[in-house]
Amino acid sequence: MKRIVCLIALIAMAMPLVAREKNKKVPMEALRWSEERVNEWYAQQPWMSGCNFVPSNAINQLEMWQEDTFSPELIDKELGWAEELGFNVMRVYLHSKAWEADKRGFKKRIDEYLTISMKHGIRTMFVFFDDCNYPEGAIGKQPDPIPGMHNSYWLHDPFASLRGDKEKMLADLKPYVMDILKTFKDDERIVMWDLYNEPKKKDSIDLLKKVFEWAREVNPSQPLTSAVWSLDNFHYLSSVQLNNSDVICYHSYFDTSFHNNWISHLRMLNRPIMCTEYMARPFECTFQKVMPFLKSQNVGAINWGFVSGKSNTIYDWDTKKKPYVGGEPKVWFHDILRQDKTPYSEDEIRAIKECNKR
Repeated sequence: MKRIVCLIALIAMAMPLVAREKNKKVPMEALRWSEERVNEWYAQQPWMSGCNFVPSNAINQLEMWQEDTFSPELIDKELGWAEELGFNVMRVYLHSKAWEADKRGFKKRIDEYLTISMKHGIRTMFVFFDDCNYPEGAIGKQPDPIPGMHNSYWLHDPFASLRGDKEKMLADLKPYVMDILKTFKDDERIVMWDLYNEPKKKDSIDLLKKVFEWAREVNPSQPLTSAVWSLDNFHYLSSVQLNNSDVICYHSYFDTSFHNNWISHLRMLNRPIMCTEYMARPFECTFQKVMPFLKSQNVGAINWGFVSGKSNTIYDWDTKKKPYVGGEPKVWFHDILRQDKTPYSEDEIRAIKECNKR
């Protein structure tokens, strides 16, 4: 009940700004997309389903995008498997340090990735910033995974060491965001921009507000979003996300009742809804149950994990405190396929393919 009350309060905070926005006498490009525009856009899209994608040989965003470890052949193979399952969108994380180290090469590799993905009929939702997992990192060779530990070296962006001087951090990050958006602002291979994944810190609010401001300045042809994921900080983070997103996105790793609560209340904002993170088998958040429910609600469905690999997301969140010992767990937390393409569950594969029939 407490969660529902908080969610209702969160929606109430967002709705007045929606109403005021209609009366502003400012150029359209300075505003978020209107309800009419974004709903018309969404009606033209196929039902979107897919995965949060990192190739199985990458432990984090830097290993995916750096020149020495960028793997177009593996990406091609794994996205081919995704195509066979009927997925049509992937959510993919960028990283500011990859751009800082090699601006031209990074954009070239993004373009190559997009070419590969569209070869398989898969569009991309790129993510800029992230407050999850390991707070510090560096360009160059990345550490090996810690055996049995979930996401043992997935990286924050920006790093914790950059947050001490807010003005410098924002000054350094703006050119990155502007460069990527200007380069790909009209690229039909990109379905949406996710500006900030799960902002969690009080000092994240400045960057959260600024990245929306920078993106509106560029005015890309693709809609913008940042997914709400927690009610604990709704008064200063989630409200910013809901007040600025064109498409309303949320995360939930729990059963259909939790998804129903999110969706029924988020519909009050009169905008398309997508779930950009779900699927945790121990919590009854499964493909067999949640994926068809999301489709029945016309809510996009992007699960966490695809091919089991260096990210170690077959292990559950608790392994961050105490790594799992004993090889592959009996019940995988995330992921769908092993690296030889054999599935965790044939029943899941059938359910995914059935749901992805369009």
